[in-house]
Amino acid sequence: METQKPLTETDKRNAFLAAVGSYQRSNERWLERQQTGLTDKQLEDALKYELGIFGGSSARDNCPSITYQGAGLKIWAGWRTVNHCLEKPIFEGRQTIALARELFAIPNPDDDQLSMF
Repeated sequence: METQKPLTETDKRNAFLAAVGSYQRSNERWLERQQTGLTDKQLEDALKYELGIFGGSSARDNCPSITYQGAGLKIWAGWRTVNHCLEKPIFEGRQTIALARELFAIPNPDDDQLSMF
């Protein structure tokens, strides 16, 4: 496998946003989820929906190549075509859920700490 330029944290977050925002009206759905809040299971289901069965895009306009799949909530990214069979995803499972909660500011109604504010 050839060496490639490393992804910055910004590159990784942009790849995440591209992967979970590739379907029509995804921004509207994320805003609605932010307003209503989601449990971890509901957020997992929402991410599976947005990621779909399998998808991706090639590197262009200073954006990395991305590959993603709903099963396992996996997202790969790199500055060349990503081999999802051999390479480790940059986000997977609980990590993907946590990042979605952070970036989209989605509250968890199961979190007892929410009732304190």
